[in-house]
Amino acid sequence: MDTFDDWVVHFQTNPERQRATEATIDWSAPAELANRERRAFVRSFQRFELGESGDGVRLLRMAAEAGDPVYTDALRRLVAEEQKHSALFGRGLRHLAAPSLDEHWTDAAFTRLRRLLGLRTEIGLFLIAESVAMGYFVALAGHAPDAVLRGIGRRIAEDERDHIRFQIDRLRIGFRATPAPARALVGLAWGVVAAGAATVIVVDHGAALRACGVSPVEYWGRAMRSFRAAARSVLAHPESPLLGPARRD
Repeated sequence: MDTFDDWVVHFQTNPERQRATEATIDWSAPAELANRERRAFVRSFQRFELGESGDGVRLLRMAAEAGDPVYTDALRRLVAEEQKHSALFGRGLRHLAAPSLDEHWTDAAFTRLRRLLGLRTEIGLFLIAESVAMGYFVALAGHAPDAVLRGIGRRIAEDERDHIRFQIDRLRIGFRATPAPARALVGLAWGVVAAGAATVIVVDHGAALRACGVSPVEYWGRAMRSFRAAARSVLAHPESPLLGPARRD
Protein backbone atom coordinates (compact mmCIF):
# COMPACT_ATOMS: atom_id res chain seq x y z
CA MET A 1 0.00 0.00 0.00
CA ASP A 2 1.28 3.45 -0.93
CA THR A 3 1.91 5.72 2.03
CA PHE A 4 3.45 9.13 2.60
CA ASP A 5 5.56 8.10 5.61
CA ASP A 6 8.81 8.71 3.70
CA TRP A 7 7.61 12.20 2.87
CA VAL A 8 6.87 12.99 6.51
CA VAL A 9 10.40 11.89 7.43
CA HIS A 10 11.80 13.99 4.58
CA PHE A 11 10.00 17.14 5.71
CA GLN A 12 10.97 16.49 9.33
CA THR A 13 14.66 16.28 8.49
CA ASN A 14 14.78 18.84 5.68
CA PRO A 15 15.26 21.90 7.95
CA GLU A 16 18.81 20.75 8.71
CA ARG A 17 19.69 20.79 5.01
CA GLN A 18 17.90 24.11 4.57
CA ARG A 19 19.89 25.70 7.38
CA ALA A 20 23.13 24.37 5.91
CA THR A 21 22.32 25.92 2.53
CA GLU A 22 21.32 29.25 4.06
CA ALA A 23 24.57 29.30 6.06
CA THR A 24 26.47 29.51 2.76
CA ILE A 25 24.80 32.82 1.91
CA ASP A 26 26.59 36.00 2.99
CA TRP A 27 23.48 37.99 3.87
CA SER A 28 25.57 41.02 4.84
CA ALA A 29 27.05 41.39 1.35
CA PRO A 30 25.91 44.55 -0.44
CA ALA A 31 23.74 44.24 -3.53
CA GLU A 32 26.01 45.11 -6.43
CA LEU A 33 23.54 45.39 -9.28
CA ALA A 34 22.95 47.94 -11.98
CA ASN A 35 19.74 49.91 -11.46
CA ARG A 36 18.00 48.11 -14.31
CA GLU A 37 18.89 44.69 -12.90
CA ARG A 38 17.87 45.71 -9.41
CA ARG A 39 14.44 46.84 -10.62
CA ALA A 40 14.00 43.56 -12.48
CA PHE A 41 14.65 41.44 -9.42
CA VAL A 42 12.60 43.68 -7.14
CA ARG A 43 9.57 43.25 -9.41
CA SER A 44 10.16 39.51 -9.63
CA PHE A 45 10.77 38.89 -5.93
CA GLN A 46 7.76 40.95 -4.91
CA ARG A 47 5.48 38.69 -6.94
CA PHE A 48 7.08 35.45 -5.77
CA GLU A 49 6.93 36.57 -2.15
CA LEU A 50 3.17 36.95 -2.46
CA GLY A 51 2.70 33.73 -4.40
CA GLU A 52 4.53 31.60 -1.82
CA SER A 53 2.89 33.13 1.25
CA GLY A 54 -0.42 31.23 1.47
CA ASP A 55 -1.33 29.52 4.74
CA GLY A 56 -2.94 26.52 3.02
CA VAL A 57 -5.82 26.38 5.50
CA ARG A 58 -8.45 25.38 2.93
CA LEU A 59 -6.12 22.93 1.21
CA LEU A 60 -5.22 21.26 4.50
CA ARG A 61 -8.88 21.05 5.49
CA MET A 62 -9.72 19.27 2.25
CA ALA A 63 -6.77 16.93 2.71
CA ALA A 64 -7.94 16.07 6.25
CA GLU A 65 -11.44 15.39 4.96
CA ALA A 66 -9.98 12.96 2.41
CA GLY A 67 -9.03 10.71 5.32
CA ASP A 68 -5.26 10.19 5.03
CA PRO A 69 -3.67 11.70 8.16
CA VAL A 70 -0.12 10.82 7.07
CA TYR A 71 -0.55 12.66 3.76
CA THR A 72 -2.15 15.59 5.57
CA ASP A 73 0.83 15.77 7.95
CA ALA A 74 3.26 15.74 5.02
CA LEU A 75 1.23 18.39 3.20
CA ARG A 76 1.19 20.63 6.27
CA ARG A 77 4.98 20.46 6.37
CA LEU A 78 5.21 21.25 2.65
CA VAL A 79 3.02 24.33 3.13
CA ALA A 80 5.40 25.46 5.88
CA GLU A 81 8.31 25.13 3.44
CA GLU A 82 6.48 27.28 0.90
CA GLN A 83 6.00 29.94 3.57
CA LYS A 84 9.75 29.82 4.21
CA HIS A 85 10.25 30.51 0.51
CA SER A 86 8.09 33.61 0.85
CA ALA A 87 10.26 34.72 3.76
CA LEU A 88 13.40 34.16 1.67
CA PHE A 89 12.03 36.34 -1.12
CA GLY A 90 11.21 38.95 1.51
CA ARG A 91 14.78 38.75 2.75
CA GLY A 92 15.95 39.15 -0.83
CA LEU A 93 13.85 42.30 -1.13
CA ARG A 94 15.47 43.72 1.99
CA HIS A 95 18.85 42.89 0.45
CA LEU A 96 17.71 44.93 -2.55
CA ALA A 97 16.42 47.72 -0.26
CA ALA A 98 12.91 47.29 -1.65
CA PRO A 99 9.46 46.92 -0.08
CA SER A 100 7.09 43.96 -0.25
CA LEU A 101 3.76 44.08 -2.05
CA ASP A 102 0.45 43.75 -0.23
CA GLU A 103 -1.30 42.27 -3.27
CA HIS A 104 -0.96 41.58 -6.98
CA TRP A 105 -3.58 40.57 -9.52
CA THR A 106 -1.83 37.33 -10.55
CA ASP A 107 -1.74 36.05 -6.97
CA ALA A 108 -5.35 37.09 -6.35
CA ALA A 109 -6.54 35.42 -9.55
CA PHE A 110 -4.72 32.16 -8.77
CA THR A 111 -6.14 32.14 -5.23
CA ARG A 112 -9.71 32.69 -6.45
CA LEU A 113 -9.35 29.91 -9.02
CA ARG A 114 -8.07 27.44 -6.44
CA ARG A 115 -10.97 28.18 -4.09
CA LEU A 116 -13.44 27.01 -6.72
CA LEU A 117 -11.89 23.54 -6.93
CA GLY A 118 -11.57 20.25 -5.08
CA LEU A 119 -8.45 18.73 -3.58
CA ARG A 120 -7.22 16.81 -6.64
CA THR A 121 -7.68 19.75 -9.00
CA GLU A 122 -6.04 22.15 -6.55
CA ILE A 123 -3.02 19.85 -6.22
CA GLY A 124 -2.95 19.70 -10.02
CA LEU A 125 -2.75 23.50 -10.13
CA PHE A 126 0.16 23.44 -7.72
CA LEU A 127 1.95 20.89 -9.89
CA ILE A 128 1.45 23.13 -12.92
CA ALA A 129 2.64 26.25 -11.10
CA GLU A 130 5.71 24.58 -9.60
CA SER A 131 6.76 22.76 -12.77
CA VAL A 132 6.62 25.90 -14.94
CA ALA A 133 8.40 28.00 -12.28
CA MET A 134 11.17 25.48 -11.57
CA GLY A 135 13.37 26.82 -14.36
CA TYR A 136 13.24 30.29 -12.83
CA PHE A 137 14.72 29.06 -9.56
CA VAL A 138 17.39 27.11 -11.45
CA ALA A 139 18.29 30.17 -13.53
CA LEU A 140 18.40 32.32 -10.40
CA ALA A 141 20.63 29.79 -8.62
CA GLY A 142 23.06 29.47 -11.48
CA HIS A 143 23.20 32.85 -13.17
CA ALA A 144 21.80 35.71 -11.07
CA PRO A 145 24.33 38.59 -11.12
CA ASP A 146 24.42 38.76 -7.32
CA ALA A 147 25.67 36.13 -4.85
CA VAL A 148 22.82 36.55 -2.37
CA LEU A 149 20.21 36.13 -5.08
CA ARG A 150 22.00 33.03 -6.35
CA GLY A 151 21.93 31.62 -2.83
CA ILE A 152 18.19 32.25 -2.53
CA GLY A 153 17.62 30.53 -5.87
CA ARG A 154 19.73 27.55 -4.81
CA ARG A 155 17.93 27.24 -1.49
CA ILE A 156 14.46 27.29 -3.07
CA ALA A 157 15.30 25.10 -6.06
CA GLU A 158 16.44 22.31 -3.73
CA ASP A 159 13.00 22.28 -2.09
CA GLU A 160 10.97 22.68 -5.25
CA ARG A 161 12.43 19.58 -6.90
CA ASP A 162 10.94 17.54 -4.08
CA HIS A 163 7.71 19.51 -4.01
CA ILE A 164 7.07 18.54 -7.63
CA ARG A 165 7.74 14.88 -6.81
CA PHE A 166 5.37 15.12 -3.84
CA GLN A 167 2.55 16.52 -5.98
CA ILE A 168 3.13 13.80 -8.59
CA ASP A 169 2.85 11.12 -5.92
CA ARG A 170 -0.45 12.43 -4.59
CA LEU A 171 -1.91 12.89 -8.06
CA ARG A 172 -0.87 9.40 -9.17
CA ILE A 173 -2.96 7.96 -6.37
CA GLY A 174 -5.82 10.31 -7.21
CA PHE A 175 -5.93 9.31 -10.88
CA ARG A 176 -5.52 5.54 -10.58
CA ALA A 177 -9.25 4.93 -10.85
CA THR A 178 -9.73 7.45 -13.68
CA PRO A 179 -10.14 5.95 -17.20
CA ALA A 180 -7.46 6.82 -19.75
CA PRO A 181 -9.77 8.96 -21.98
CA ALA A 182 -10.71 11.10 -18.99
CA ARG A 183 -7.05 11.48 -18.03
CA ALA A 184 -6.31 12.63 -21.57
CA LEU A 185 -8.95 15.34 -21.27
CA VAL A 186 -7.44 16.41 -17.95
CA GLY A 187 -4.07 16.63 -19.66
CA LEU A 188 -5.49 18.94 -22.32
CA ALA A 189 -7.05 21.20 -19.69
CA TRP A 190 -3.82 21.25 -17.68
CA GLY A 191 -1.90 22.18 -20.83
CA VAL A 192 -4.04 25.26 -21.36
CA VAL A 193 -3.50 26.36 -17.75
CA ALA A 194 0.23 25.64 -17.97
CA ALA A 195 0.56 27.75 -21.12
CA GLY A 196 -1.13 30.62 -19.31
CA ALA A 197 1.05 30.18 -16.21
CA ALA A 198 4.24 30.10 -18.31
CA THR A 199 3.11 33.24 -20.10
CA VAL A 200 2.51 35.03 -16.79
CA ILE A 201 6.04 34.11 -15.69
CA VAL A 202 7.71 35.46 -18.82
CA VAL A 203 5.64 38.66 -18.58
CA ASP A 204 6.06 39.25 -14.84
CA HIS A 205 9.63 37.95 -14.56
CA GLY A 206 11.04 38.41 -18.08
CA ALA A 207 13.48 41.15 -17.09
CA ALA A 208 14.85 39.02 -14.23
CA LEU A 209 15.20 36.05 -16.57
CA ARG A 210 17.13 38.18 -19.06
CA ALA A 211 19.40 39.35 -16.22
CA CYS A 212 20.11 35.65 -15.63
CA GLY A 213 20.96 35.15 -19.30
CA VAL A 214 17.71 33.39 -20.23
CA SER A 215 15.48 34.75 -22.98
CA PRO A 216 11.76 34.78 -22.07
CA VAL A 217 10.88 32.92 -25.28
CA GLU A 218 13.41 30.21 -24.52
CA TYR A 219 12.12 30.04 -20.95
CA TRP A 220 8.52 29.56 -22.08
CA GLY A 221 9.51 26.51 -24.11
CA ARG A 222 11.52 25.02 -21.24
CA ALA A 223 8.67 25.63 -18.81
CA MET A 224 6.20 23.81 -21.03
CA ARG A 225 8.56 20.87 -21.44
CA SER A 226 8.96 20.70 -17.67
CA PHE A 227 5.19 20.76 -17.24
CA ARG A 228 4.63 18.07 -19.86
CA ALA A 229 7.16 15.77 -18.18
CA ALA A 230 5.40 16.18 -14.82
CA ALA A 231 1.94 15.74 -16.35
CA ARG A 232 2.98 12.58 -18.20
CA SER A 233 4.39 11.17 -14.98
CA VAL A 234 0.93 11.53 -13.44
CA LEU A 235 -1.53 10.94 -16.24
CA ALA A 236 0.28 8.35 -18.38
CA HIS A 237 1.52 6.25 -15.47
CA PRO A 238 -0.78 6.64 -12.44
CA GLU A 239 -0.20 2.99 -11.53
CA SER A 240 3.56 3.53 -11.13
CA PRO A 241 5.11 3.37 -7.65
CA LEU A 242 5.39 6.63 -5.75
CA LEU A 243 8.54 8.61 -6.47
CA GLY A 244 9.26 9.59 -2.87
CA PRO A 245 11.85 12.25 -1.96
CA ALA A 246 14.87 12.59 -4.23
CA ARG A 247 17.96 10.84 -2.91
CA ARG A 248 20.86 13.06 -1.87
CA ASP A 249 23.89 10.82 -1.60
